[in-house]
Amino acid sequence: MIRRRSVLIGLFVVLVALSGCVGLTQSDAGPTDSPSLTVSGDQPTLTQSATPTRTATTPNGTLDVHFINVGQSASTLVVGPTNETMLIDSGDFRTDGEHVLQYLKQHNISRIDHFVVTHADADHIGGNAAIIEYYETEADGIGAIYDPGIAASTQTYEAYLDAVERHNVTLYETREGDPLPFDGVSVDVLGPPDPYLDDRDRNENSIVLTLTYGETRFLFTGDAESDQEQYLVDSYDETLRATVLKAGHHGSGSSTGAALLDAVGPRAVVISSANDSQYGHPHEAVLQRLADRSIPAYWTATHGNVVLTSGGEQVTIKTQEAAPTDPLSIRDGTPIEPGATDPVAPRATINGSITGSQGPPIATDGGTATGNEDGALVLDDVHADAAGDDRENLNGEYVVFRNAGDESLDLGGWTVADAADHTYTVPDGFTLAPNATVTLHTGNGTDTDSDLYWEAGSPIWNNGGDTVIVTTADGEEVLREGYT
Repeated sequence: MIRRRSVLIGLFVVLVALSGCVGLTQSDAGPTDSPSLTVSGDQPTLTQSATPTRTATTPNGTLDVHFINVGQSASTLVVGPTNETMLIDSGDFRTDGEHVLQYLKQHNISRIDHFVVTHADADHIGGNAAIIEYYETEADGIGAIYDPGIAASTQTYEAYLDAVERHNVTLYETREGDPLPFDGVSVDVLGPPDPYLDDRDRNENSIVLTLTYGETRFLFTGDAESDQEQYLVDSYDETLRATVLKAGHHGSGSSTGAALLDAVGPRAVVISSANDSQYGHPHEAVLQRLADRSIPAYWTATHGNVVLTSGGEQVTIKTQEAAPTDPLSIRDGTPIEPGATDPVAPRATINGSITGSQGPPIATDGGTATGNEDGALVLDDVHADAAGDDRENLNGEYVVFRNAGDESLDLGGWTVADAADHTYTVPDGFTLAPNATVTLHTGNGTDTDSDLYWEAGSPIWNNGGDTVIVTTADGEEVLREGYT
């Protein structure tokens, strides 16, 4: 199959209106017709296979995927195992990239190596101009921009292209099968196809990516709707299988369809939309489809920023809030505003394997089963870095567990261990009441209903990251959560 990867040098904008998936201002509203980008300059022809190659190297380090809470829009930051970066979309035009830039600065992202523009709707490119301006004038630049090549005749899109031209940023028209090199991670471009679908409809020709790291995979479909989803299922079928899926089109009922979910088989779905979405996102039909398949849902409106960390075998899910993940209960969570700076905390660790049976989540918080019979024990906090010298402040190092169930938990004989198999056994007869917490300190002390003491002679929990493993007295592993 032949694909063209073209440097877009000739840039143009005609001011008509944008039809997209957001409420629009007068300068960003109008009919659906969109002119094609004018392409000029060198156009090397590359031969690509329609089947993803999945050639990621053996995992060495972690892959972090940050779903940024940007309200009724979308933006995702990816940081690879060698600190190479990718930004997928930049949020809504009404905030001009404010929340995205704030997040990137907070996380010390000094350069964007790959800037993926899934499509030209104003709720996905709203921060493009501001981000290009900042990184090209005050930081270490942008390596390249990847665009599906279907223009939107809006002021938002004009400002984006003006910034590209002003700073001479490399811009690639990107289609199915085109290369997107990312150090240590296999990136496959599955869409848009050639020829375009549906008379160049922007949503149906979103850039679709998979990122494969070890046995884990993440699938991003932009605002793809039923036609592009059907194209993906027909073209790739089981090779679409992924650990985590970003819900298409902010949870619209026209996306994340049954056929795609069955082909992907995700262990979790992330939805990016506002709590008070004027479109009712996420739609109940999507939430029902997820519930029918027992797929937990993480919604940026109530979970806030959602950060997924893959070591190649498992994916740890961290969020700002411990909101419900049962798809039919996610609206019960408390809304969290875009731009909130609360830290994320571990909520779940899921098996990442994209081959064979994946089994249930290893551990969860905020509304999904934990894997033990009571579905109750959750890890509330890990304080690995004690004040001062860890060796002289062993009780300043601790982990906190909570009984999220409705009945007391008999933890007598249960064990707590780290990745190095240092093991603590809970005293016989110890019970944890509903909604109660217990803090397990590393050092010495007298056990109480709320505090237990490991009586270890040296620190247990690694400051740079470790895994908390809980096993029942019968040897059943009921909780396994990593932290960084």
